[in-house]
Amino acid sequence: MNTEVTSLISEAGRVAGVRYRTAEGTTGEIRADLTVGCDGRWSVVRREAGLRPREFPVPIDTWWFRLPRDGDEKAELTPGMRDGHFAVVIPREGYFQIAYLAAKGLDGRLRAEGVEAFRDRIRKVLPQQADRVDAITSMDDVKHLDVRLNLLPRWHREGVLCIGDAAHAMSPIGGVGINLAVQDAVATARLLAGPLRRGRVSGRDLERIRRRRLLPTLVVQAIQRTMHRMVIRPVIEGRRNGPPRALVAVMNAIPVARRIPAYVIGVGLLPEHAPKWARRD
Repeated sequence: MNTEVTSLISEAGRVAGVRYRTAEGTTGEIRADLTVGCDGRWSVVRREAGLRPREFPVPIDTWWFRLPRDGDEKAELTPGMRDGHFAVVIPREGYFQIAYLAAKGLDGRLRAEGVEAFRDRIRKVLPQQADRVDAITSMDDVKHLDVRLNLLPRWHREGVLCIGDAAHAMSPIGGVGINLAVQDAVATARLLAGPLRRGRVSGRDLERIRRRRLLPTLVVQAIQRTMHRMVIRPVIEGRRNGPPRALVAVMNAIPVARRIPAYVIGVGLLPEHAPKWARRD
């Protein structure tokens, strides 16, 4: 824990482990039959392995911050869309986590405008939170996420495998990135347990992970790109306040249709399950 990878160890054309640095500045090496890069969208493992993702255009960035929660409010994920602003309230234990979405490249302008102007933006899009925005004491309380949507054509080299955001960075829309990352990890453990026990993991073994997880990744990213185009962009450009009317009409006319996005987000298109031999009693 609290240790970062600084580079990969390569021997005879394959990755044989990592070099690391601890929070205290101590450096060292860890050697392994397999190195799994699950270090996020700015993955050092991916970069050092020479794996380059294909980038998809994204119109938004996200700014994350917290507001106080009394505990009596409904535990509901609440979106706000009006007058060119888009935000989502996520109830957490003891606080609200807020995602404010705006046009990509706007971070410098927001910080130059200052904290009071940012509070005004939140009051407009989330009037129910207006009495709490003073909890944002400075722009240091607001964390900028440079939203990326990308996909590695190849997830591995000999001795190294990327999964999760290191293999396919996801948009925060729908909050599905963590689901896909965990499913990648379960599939990786299940499919590679045998080869690891035998002491040798081949490139063919590693390719099986990509083949297993590629379809759900492609489908979810396609949904996110559609959401960017049809829902998010029109709102932040001020062309619409709220989701498309046709979509709302379908959801209201066919209540069971609401279960579809809930299932895709909460469960996923290809759920992964640990095998019986790996489950705790």
